[in-house]
Amino acid sequence: QVQLVESGGGSVQAGGSRRLSCTSSIYTYNAYCMGWFRQAPGKERERVATINTAPGGSTAYGDSVKGRFTISQDNAKNTLYLQMNSLKPEDTAMYYCAADVLTSCVVPATRYHYWGQGTQVTVSS
Repeated sequence: QVQLVESGGGSVQAGGSRRLSCTSSIYTYNAYCMGWFRQAPGKERERVATINTAPGGSTAYGDSVKGRFTISQDNAKNTLYLQMNSLKPEDTAMYYCAADVLTSCVVPATRYHYWGQGTQVTVSS
């Protein structure tokens, strides 16, 4: 049973920063995909950032967060992070951590089978 638990959400003013964390029980594989997705009310779940956990694995970002968000991992702590800087009101959403064994990490949310419960991020102007 794979478990993902997010934390770090909350309220922040525009221009501020926030770091999300996701602890995982999936770190029994050598390489797999992990990612952050977000969903605002009335909108589809959007890919924010993904990482291939193999040594030297690549990262990828959605166009709306490039240059502002950074995905990283700490294998020793079984934890995935999302550092969010220069936050905007349009970043307001429920943020989800996801994981799966995939040939490509840059795929729609429907391709990921393991999900956390989500953590809310609200950015005020």
